[in-house]
Amino acid sequence: MDSLKALFVKPDPNAQMRKCNALIRSNIRKLDRDISQVKQAELKTKNLIIAADRRAQRNPSQARQAQREVREFAKELIRVRRTAARLTTSKAQLSSVQMQVNEAFAVRKIEGSIRASVGVMKDVNTLIKLPQLAGTMRELSEELMKAGVIEEMVGENLPVDDMLEDEEEEAEGEVDKVLGEILKGRMEKAGAAPSVPLPAQPQEQPAQLEEEEEDQEAMMDQMRNRLEALRS
Repeated sequence: MDSLKALFVKPDPNAQMRKCNALIRSNIRKLDRDISQVKQAELKTKNLIIAADRRAQRNPSQARQAQREVREFAKELIRVRRTAARLTTSKAQLSSVQMQVNEAFAVRKIEGSIRASVGVMKDVNTLIKLPQLAGTMRELSEELMKAGVIEEMVGENLPVDDMLEDEEEEAEGEVDKVLGEILKGRMEKAGAAPSVPLPAQPQEQPAQLEEEEEDQEAMMDQMRNRLEALRS
C-alpha cells in the first residue's frame, strides 16, 4: 500500500529537507568526534617526542635509540596532523552542503521547482569516499536525488588516493621542521641553564627504561590503530 501511495503522492518538500538536514547533522557530529580523537592523539604524540628527547639527554647510552624514536614519533605526528586537516576540510564541505541544500529548498518554495546543484554533487561525491561517512552519505545522496538537488552520480574518480600517497612521501622532509617546532618551544620554556650546578640525577635502571619503551610503543600502537580506523 505504501509503495503504491509513493507512486502517486509527491513527497513533502519539508519532510525531505528535514531528513536531509538530520543526515547532515549526524555526519557533522561524527566528524566532530573524530577530530576530537585526532587532537588527543596529536597531544600524546607531542608528549612522546618530548619524553624520548629527554631520555636521550639523560642517558647517553640510550641516545641513539631515543633519537630514532623521536623521528618516528615526529613522522606519526605529521600523519596525525594531516588526518586532522582532512577531517576539518570534510566538515567545512559538509557545512557548505547543508547551506546549499537549504538554499535549494528555499528557492523551491518561491519558484515551485528545484535546480540540480553541481557544487553539492561534487562535495557529496568527495565526502562519500570518506570511510567514516560512506553509509550515511550514500543515504543523503539518495535523498538529494529524490528531491532533485543533485542528479544521479556516476562515481567521479577524484584523485584522492594519489594525493594521499604524495603526502606520505613528503613526510620525511617535514620531520626536522616538526622537531624544531616542538623541541625548540620546550627549550624556550625551560629558559637559560642555571649557574649553580645541579645535583647529579640518579641513573635509571635498565628494567625501568625497558618498561618506559614498552609503554610508549603500546601507546603508539593504540594511536596508530585509531588513526587507521579513521582513514580506512
